[in-house]
Amino acid sequence: MTEVKKPKKPRGVARLIPGKCIACGARCQASCPKEAVEMNEAGEPIIIVENCIGCRKCIKVCPADAIEIYYTPEEQKILDELAKSAEKAKAPEPEAELSEEEARVLAKLREYRGVWVFVEQTEGEPAVVSWELHGIGTELAKARGVELCALVIGNKVEDLCHQAFAYGADKAYLIDDPIFNDYRTQPYNEAICYLVEKYKPEILLMGATGLGRDLAGAVATTLQTGLTADCTGLAIDDRGFLLQTRPAFGGNIMATIMTEKTRPQMSTVRPRVMPIPESNPSRKGEIIRESIPAKEEDFAVKVLEIIDERKGRESVDVTKADVIVSGGRGMCAKDNFTMLQELADELGGVVGCSRGVVEAGWMPVERQVGQTGKTVRPKIYFACGISGAIQHLVGMQDSDVIIAINQDTQAPIFEVCTYGIVGDVRQVVPAITNRIREIRSNGKKGSA
Repeated sequence: MTEVKKPKKPRGVARLIPGKCIACGARCQASCPKEAVEMNEAGEPIIIVENCIGCRKCIKVCPADAIEIYYTPEEQKILDELAKSAEKAKAPEPEAELSEEEARVLAKLREYRGVWVFVEQTEGEPAVVSWELHGIGTELAKARGVELCALVIGNKVEDLCHQAFAYGADKAYLIDDPIFNDYRTQPYNEAICYLVEKYKPEILLMGATGLGRDLAGAVATTLQTGLTADCTGLAIDDRGFLLQTRPAFGGNIMATIMTEKTRPQMSTVRPRVMPIPESNPSRKGEIIRESIPAKEEDFAVKVLEIIDERKGRESVDVTKADVIVSGGRGMCAKDNFTMLQELADELGGVVGCSRGVVEAGWMPVERQVGQTGKTVRPKIYFACGISGAIQHLVGMQDSDVIIAINQDTQAPIFEVCTYGIVGDVRQVVPAITNRIREIRSNGKKGSA
């Protein structure tokens, strides 16, 4: 059999687009490896077609996009044929050609439809991450052409269904029972698995909180499906799969993970990673009330008492702060965090820190920002003596304004900050604090 040779892809030749050249100084001529570009008196290039090899180097350096690649009609015909061949190669195999096992898996996956968001709550108070997930959930549901559904479990929590509608949910599945008054893994796991097996959602999202991480792992294990934890990005690919992006290898790379053969596709997302959508209290939706045949004595774990560790001592939730003044190892000592507290007090903010500071024992772990700490999205974030390792950037890079103070001009933090100050934090921070006090003092005098 004679092998049919694939036609060689034509390279074309460079051609000047009339009226676009800005006479930038012969960059195209300098980049050409074959002396195929000469300049006229007006500083515009003249392409010597005989010498041009279509390498595109002149196109890459042109700041005005004044050069293009030209193909003859014969070359364009070859390109069109190659494009058609490539499309055929990409086309998925018809289902008739699938194996029996592949056809069975595909048929099972098609039974699942809809995007669900678990509404986490404690004593009826919803976790903000639940509403953040409604924002990305709306986008995913729109991409799949399905409904966004809220999953509400608790005791006397029907009001959360109406809040979910305000944040974009079209439907809410509600299990309201005294058994679920306090969170316990077993009853919550059984409730969610019961609903998933009955209604078959294709995507299930939870917050990557202490409760969410515990529950998501139990649900995924029971349902024997995939779970991607601590996602920072979610999207739908052209085949309908959920693309789940998360930091990997200590935050040095971003990995995108798919669950191809099982459903639902499950992800947990850290608080403050996704923007919270605008609430519309006038939105309405359908509430589907469900129950599970379980009694209190069916569960091994009983909640005897809830002790709030935060009572009786200072507690700060950095994830809720609009202004965060964070310090790193560049603060040099624990005592130097006093100046950060003074600046935070002037701005009505809180003090945060990097992982190195926690490891040194200078600040409690509750204040840590980063991959292994809290994810924050304040209006203003001060990074004082923080170099900007990727593990820290993951936790604060979505702040509205980032102000970095560091002595090292090459610190990675300067690549992501809004404003950068090169200097000793022990001198710069007090100067900023004093200046703020002066401005406020002068403002008070003026008003008087």
